[in-house]
Amino acid sequence: MSHEYFRNTDRIEFIVTMACTGRCKHCSEGDHINCKGHIDPDVAVDAIRKICANFAIRSLMTFGGEPLLYPEVVFAIHRTAKEMGIERRQLITNGFFSKDKERIGKVVRDLAESGVNEILLSVDAFHQETIPLEPVKYFAECVVGAEIQVKLSPAWLVSREDNNPYNVRTREILAEFDALEIPVGSGNVIFPSGNALKYLKEYLDENVSDPYEDDPADIRSISFSETGDVLDGNVYEKDILEILEEYHPF
Repeated sequence: MSHEYFRNTDRIEFIVTMACTGRCKHCSEGDHINCKGHIDPDVAVDAIRKICANFAIRSLMTFGGEPLLYPEVVFAIHRTAKEMGIERRQLITNGFFSKDKERIGKVVRDLAESGVNEILLSVDAFHQETIPLEPVKYFAECVVGAEIQVKLSPAWLVSREDNNPYNVRTREILAEFDALEIPVGSGNVIFPSGNALKYLKEYLDENVSDPYEDDPADIRSISFSETGDVLDGNVYEKDILEILEEYHPF
């Protein structure tokens, strides 16, 4: 497939579910109230195989919501990514899907076995308002023990350097992980969308656009919602290659 709009496509992303264990003030997606369900793993696996047969995919990411509420879906997606030779296989998680240490440990072992090789762990003042820190720290400890590359990925308000009360609290929370020697990644700066506009409006410039949106004429990442939506189609209704072939942004 040599579609002009996909000349730079090298990534696949899946929102596994919009269900979440957090209720974060900064969430660009809103409150996640009554969110449930997940993308069908068989449909996701089929799409990965077909995309990889037509594009040089270098990275794949699963996220949510909280994707580890449905770990078997995450495992299936990443096993297929590994099977298809995708080098970078990332998971974004808040680390809180259970308080049971045995379950946490098993999920982490299965993540390693399925091929996840990079975890971005969302910890900051916003997540920890509603998510307990101890199970997240235990999850991080298990991830380090499983030798999966992991980075802390905080959300910063205004900028990483700003000293507003939220950022001060975030730095305190990050310090709780010092003993595990987990690096702190760049994270992200909160943009005005969803809950952030509702709860943090006084800190935000409403003219800032979503930094994660692709140019519709230069698709870098083929991104699936938990309901199967992708670009202008839905993989429950039409084959992914047909959706890509028929895509026209204008």
